[in-house]
Amino acid sequence: MTKELIIEKVKISSPKKIVYSSSGITKKDIALYYQKVAERMLPYIKNRIISSVRCPAGTKSSCFYKKHLEENSLGLKKIIIPTKNNSKNDYYYITDISGIISEVQMNTIEFHIWGSKILNINKPDIMVFDLDPDESLSLEDVREGVKDLKSILDKLGIISFLKTSGGKGYHIVIPFKPTASWTKFRAFAKNIAKLMETNWPNKYTSNMRKSLRKNKIYIDWVRNTKSQTSIAPYSLRARDYPAVSMPIKWSELEKVAPNEIDIKKASLRLKRKDPWEHFFDINQELK
Repeated sequence: MTKELIIEKVKISSPKKIVYSSSGITKKDIALYYQKVAERMLPYIKNRIISSVRCPAGTKSSCFYKKHLEENSLGLKKIIIPTKNNSKNDYYYITDISGIISEVQMNTIEFHIWGSKILNINKPDIMVFDLDPDESLSLEDVREGVKDLKSILDKLGIISFLKTSGGKGYHIVIPFKPTASWTKFRAFAKNIAKLMETNWPNKYTSNMRKSLRKNKIYIDWVRNTKSQTSIAPYSLRARDYPAVSMPIKWSELEKVAPNEIDIKKASLRLKRKDPWEHFFDINQELK
C-alpha cells in the first residue's frame, strides 16, 4: 500500500504524476520545491490577491488561469472587491505556507500577484516593469534594456531589484511604501516606459500592440494597474522547461539568462544570501 504524501497538512494526490515531461519533474517535486522556497516567497505572496495557472495534465496539455476560489482549502481565503459599477468581484489570497501547497494540490504551477496587499488594497506597494523583447533581439539587447531602465530609476533616486522572468526577459521590481493611489501608480509607471521610448525610440516601445514591437523591447508597465498581476518571485513557469522567476543580484545580470534558473538551480540558490533581503525595508514613496 502506497503511503500518503502529506506536505504542510495538505494531502498531495497523484504525487508521481509527471508535470514537466521534458525533465520528468513530478507533482511531488513541485510541492517539495514550494515547501522549500516558501520562507522567501511568502513575504511577496501572503495576504495579496493572486491568480494561478493550473495544468491538470501537465505543461504539455491545456492550462488555465484561476482567479476565483471555489474550493474550501487550507491556507486560502476569499475576498470580495467592489467595482465602480456597484457590482462585486470575488478573488482569493494565500494566508500561509499551507495555502501555497493547497494550490499545488490543485495543480497550480504559476503564482501571479497583485501589486497591493488585501489590507491596503487601493495603495500598491510593488511596481513591476517587464522587459518583453521581440523574437529578433539578442540576450545582449535585453540586458542593455535592463541597464537603460535602471539608469532612469537611478537618476530619480529609486532603488530597484532584478529578477529573471523564467521566459525571454527580465523584471525590474520596485518596493514603495503604500501611499499612492493606483491612478498615480499606473501613471508613473507609464511615464517611465514613455521616457524609455522617447530616449531610445528605435529600441523600446511602451505600446503593447504586437505590430509596434518589431525589433524592439516592449516595456510592459500595464502590470501596475489595479486587478492586473505579475508573476511572483520564486514562482515556476508553466512551460516546457521548469524555469523559475528568480530574484538575482544586479551584479548577476551579465551572468544569468532570463530562463536559466530552473527548479533545481533555484533550490540550490536558497543556500546563498537572499539578494532581495532588504526589499520591504526600503523607505521610498511615490510622490
